[in-house]
Amino acid sequence: MTALVIAEHDNSTLKPGTANAVTAAARMGGEVHVLVAGQGCAAAAGEAARLAGVAKVLLADAAHYAGALPENLAALVTPLAKGYSHVVAAASAVGKSFMPRVAACLDVAQVSEIVAVESPDTFVRPIYAGNAFATVQSPDAIKVVTVRATGFDEAAATGAAPVEAVPAGPDVAKSRLLGQELTKSARPELVAARCVVSGGRALGSAENFKLLEALADKLGAAIGASRAAVDSGFVPNDYQVGQTGKIVAPELYIAVGISGAIQHLAGMKDSKVIVAINKDPEAPIFQVADYGLVGDLFQAVPELTAQL
Repeated sequence: MTALVIAEHDNSTLKPGTANAVTAAARMGGEVHVLVAGQGCAAAAGEAARLAGVAKVLLADAAHYAGALPENLAALVTPLAKGYSHVVAAASAVGKSFMPRVAACLDVAQVSEIVAVESPDTFVRPIYAGNAFATVQSPDAIKVVTVRATGFDEAAATGAAPVEAVPAGPDVAKSRLLGQELTKSARPELVAARCVVSGGRALGSAENFKLLEALADKLGAAIGASRAAVDSGFVPNDYQVGQTGKIVAPELYIAVGISGAIQHLAGMKDSKVIVAINKDPEAPIFQVADYGLVGDLFQAVPELTAQL
């Protein structure tokens, strides 16, 4: 019994989620191998080799893997998967794009966004926007599993696994990467941040989000937002936290002017400590908050920032 974890990376460093997927794979039993597919990605393979619990790293280096296109990744992973009991990846945008294709090619059912491993064939996953958990058992010979990173700790960088080159798969040429628009920020990446300050529609404008930026700077925090704030154009889409945004579980989550719709709670309620600031004492966010402050955010946030 051996699990194959598909690493996500930018060809130089691993992306958040891969180390969590390694932890999940280790709990499925047997050895853990990691596949790093990219262009000029030897550094990322070296980083994967240092993850605790990894027995071997497979390196597929070719130009057509540079953009992590799902058709090319699936064409590489599918034949490799036949030598493994489990194929595992983080439930990120990349993982969600190619893993269902792998499952379809193998003619097996995918088990999506697991948060716990009960046994090699039994997993726990959230349903109903995280309000309930389903324990599911897979009878398939090869389990294709995506992992919600917030459900597992990151594997420590204490290993020293060998790196083995594997032949590249075909370039199926069904799609090509034309470009990427990446948000550049001096703040931590949202899904990897230890502290997140999120704002809702109550902030009223993009200009007012500067209140949160001052608070975030004091805490070294990432900035997040509710879907309502994103839809209102206050901040870019990649700030969105929630069921249709990013799933986060920082040590500290500060929700400012966020009512706490079920879709938003699904993306942040696993945070270690939740602080809510809202003028409505009946706001649902207070049901999950460890600390709640009922008050005007335009007064409370500057005062909190000044105290910090």
